[in-house]
Amino acid sequence: MFRRTFWFTTGVAAGVWATTKVNRKLKQLTPESLAATAANKALETGARLKDRAVGFALDVRDNMAQREAELEDALGIDQDPGLPAPRRYTALENNRRNPKYIENTTYSYDRNEDH
Repeated sequence: MFRRTFWFTTGVAAGVWATTKVNRKLKQLTPESLAATAANKALETGARLKDRAVGFALDVRDNMAQREAELEDALGIDQDPGLPAPRRYTALENNRRNPKYIENTTYSYDRNEDH
C-alpha cells in the first residue's frame, strides 16, 4: 500500500511539474510575449551600438587632436591665428538693428488655416 501511495504521489508531482513547464512555454510563445522579447533585445542591441559609436567618436576626437598637435609641431605652428567671430551672432545683431524685416512679415497666426 505504501508503494502505491508513493508512486501515485510521484506521478501527481511529475504531472504538475510538466503542466507548469508546458504552460510557461506556451505563455512565452504568445505574440505579445514574443513582441516584448524582440523589443527588449532591440533596445539592448541599440544601447550597445550607441556605446560603441560614442567610444569610437571619442577615440577619433582624441587621435585627431593628437595628430593636429604633431602636425603643428612639425610645421612650427604654435600661435593661435585668431579666428573671426562666428557669423551667427553678427546676423542676430543686424536683425535687432533693423526690425523692419520682422514687422513686414505676412505670416498668419491662425493654426486652423492649413487644415
